[in-house]
Amino acid sequence: MPLATRGAVKGLQSEEVGALGFELILANTFHLLLAPGPELVEEAGGLHQLMRWPRAIVSDSGGFQIFSMGHGTVADEIKGRGARGRRTSTEAGGALLAIEEEGVRFRSYVDGRERFLRPESSMAVQAKLGSDIALAFDECTPYHATREYTARSAQRTHRWLERCLRWHAHHGPREQALYGIVQGGVYDDLRSESAQTVAASPCDGIAIGGSLGADKQQMREVVAFTIREVARHAPERPRHLLGIGDVDDLITGVQLGVDTFDCAIPTRLGRHGVALVPDPEARWRMDLAKGRFSRAPEPILDGCGCPACAGRYSRAYLHYLLRAGELTAVRLLTLHNLNFIARLMDDLRESIKAGTLADATAALRAGAAPEALRSYFE
Repeated sequence: MPLATRGAVKGLQSEEVGALGFELILANTFHLLLAPGPELVEEAGGLHQLMRWPRAIVSDSGGFQIFSMGHGTVADEIKGRGARGRRTSTEAGGALLAIEEEGVRFRSYVDGRERFLRPESSMAVQAKLGSDIALAFDECTPYHATREYTARSAQRTHRWLERCLRWHAHHGPREQALYGIVQGGVYDDLRSESAQTVAASPCDGIAIGGSLGADKQQMREVVAFTIREVARHAPERPRHLLGIGDVDDLITGVQLGVDTFDCAIPTRLGRHGVALVPDPEARWRMDLAKGRFSRAPEPILDGCGCPACAGRYSRAYLHYLLRAGELTAVRLLTLHNLNFIARLMDDLRESIKAGTLADATAALRAGAAPEALRSYFE
């Protein structure tokens, strides 16, 4: 599901996102709380009406922002850049002040005011947004947190889940589903305990959260173990992997049994001039801002039905637009990347139905373009 962080998939109209085939988007509770505010969204008829999106919306809880304000982003962590010596938020002026049993105290990056977010208020915001799936309030612990702290944090997240469920049962929209979140860092026993606790609750689905390791190999090991535990204790409930969206991670995640994903990668890469292509050696990426594309006459990807490729816009033209700072390039690359991901997931979904998932993933890892790219708009 593409991210509609502030009530929009960056640079696109809602109808464009729907035309690519996406059925869910994810909105950010934390940012929408601060601006424009849940009351304004509710007055407008909810987020569906405000952004003219007729399909499903998932709202996160704001818990990940606790992590990013206190410890930097996941990318900072993987690259060894901690919050010390840098701004403690992805937005200028924001800061984590305290994580308490009752909730989280932080300073707003919008106006500098001190704010407090608790499980109940997170649920209340998500109710006002009118999302179809709400996520329980949690703390996303960083990889470098000690085992002792990770254990305490996971237990607090479980208590927060109970409070979210209680509020939702008494005050939440009847049609809104609620997902619990499995935490526990990189520790198998903590992940197992968390999976069992969330599975034992009456939540409608289960999300896998938290920092998942020092590198991709460890991340996949943690996800694989957690999925096995979730499947053992709640086999009938949908499984969502939070914040993961590299092409190779999507392929691996589907093989492991993940049902849905969300990530900013496809749209963020587009804004930085990078197109998704079937090239595993280059991490499925083509950086069109690089000089070698200044005279390339071909489109990004033959057979792709996105507006950039179907319109036969050349790599050279997109390179020129990027260098000139023209927003047209950003829009075209964003549409291409989302189309690539949508068709990739089409192929994986169809291969599951046909019983050929192993063959499909092997072909994709060998650099084959998703079959759906060649037929979707024919």
